[in-house]
Amino acid sequence: MRNEPAPATDDLLLRPLSARSVVLSLLLGTHPPELSAKELGRLLEGFGVGGSTLRAALSRMASAGDLRRTDAGYRLSDRLLERQHRQDESVRPRTRPWDGDWELVVITATGRGPAERADLRTRLVALRLAELREGVWLRPANLERGLPAALDAVAERCTARPGRPAGELAASLWPLDAWSATARVLLDHVGRAGRPADRLAAFAAVVRHLLADPVLPPGLLPADWPGEALRAAYAGYRRELAGEVRARVAGA
Repeated sequence: MRNEPAPATDDLLLRPLSARSVVLSLLLGTHPPELSAKELGRLLEGFGVGGSTLRAALSRMASAGDLRRTDAGYRLSDRLLERQHRQDESVRPRTRPWDGDWELVVITATGRGPAERADLRTRLVALRLAELREGVWLRPANLERGLPAALDAVAERCTARPGRPAGELAASLWPLDAWSATARVLLDHVGRAGRPADRLAAFAAVVRHLLADPVLPPGLLPADWPGEALRAAYAGYRRELAGEVRARVAGA
C-alpha cells in the first residue's frame, strides 16, 4: 500500500504563517530554544507581527502547552523539543551503508480505538517506515537508529529480505516522483523569496517536506534526487536565521 501522495505544491508554498507559527519556527531553529518576550518582540518585528499580537500568541501557546514560561522567558515544551530533534535530524539524517536488509514491523495488538491507531500510525511514519498493507510496515535498514522499545507492546519487529526487487518495492511504498517534483519547486521558490516573512514561510514548507523524505539508500532513489540540495538550502537558511537571532537579541 503506497503512502499518501505529497501535498499539492500550492498548499505547501502559500500557507500563511500565524504569529504562533512564526514563534515556533524561530524557537525550533534556535539552540537552546529559549528567548525572552523582549527578544521575541524584536525578532517578530521583522516578520510583521506586532506586540499585542505576539503577547496574545504567547499567552495562548503557554496555556496550550506549546511553550513553558521560564525565568528567562519562553522555552519549547518537551513535546516540541522532540519535534525540534526530528527537525534537526531531517537536515542531517544519520545513515549507514545498506546491506540489503529491511526493517519489518508487524502490528500485533488488537482492540485499539481510532485515536490509538492514528497515534501509532503517526509514530511509524515519523520513523520513516511505510505501510505495505494494513499493519505491516517496513523500510530499508540504512538508518543509524533503533526502533523504540515501546513498539514491543504493540508489534513484532524483525529484519527481512523481501523477494521483490528493492527498487520496485521502494517505488511502491513511497511517492518518490511526487516528492522529488515538490522538492524542486520548493528549491526554486526559496531561491526567489526575498522578504523575511516569505522566506520563513517557504522554509517552513521545506522543513515539512524534509520530514517526509524517506531517506532511502542512494541505489533505490530516482536519478537526480533533490534531497541533498533541499537539505543544503535549509541548512544555509538556518545559519542565516541564527545570525539574525543573534544580531537582534544582542540589540535587545
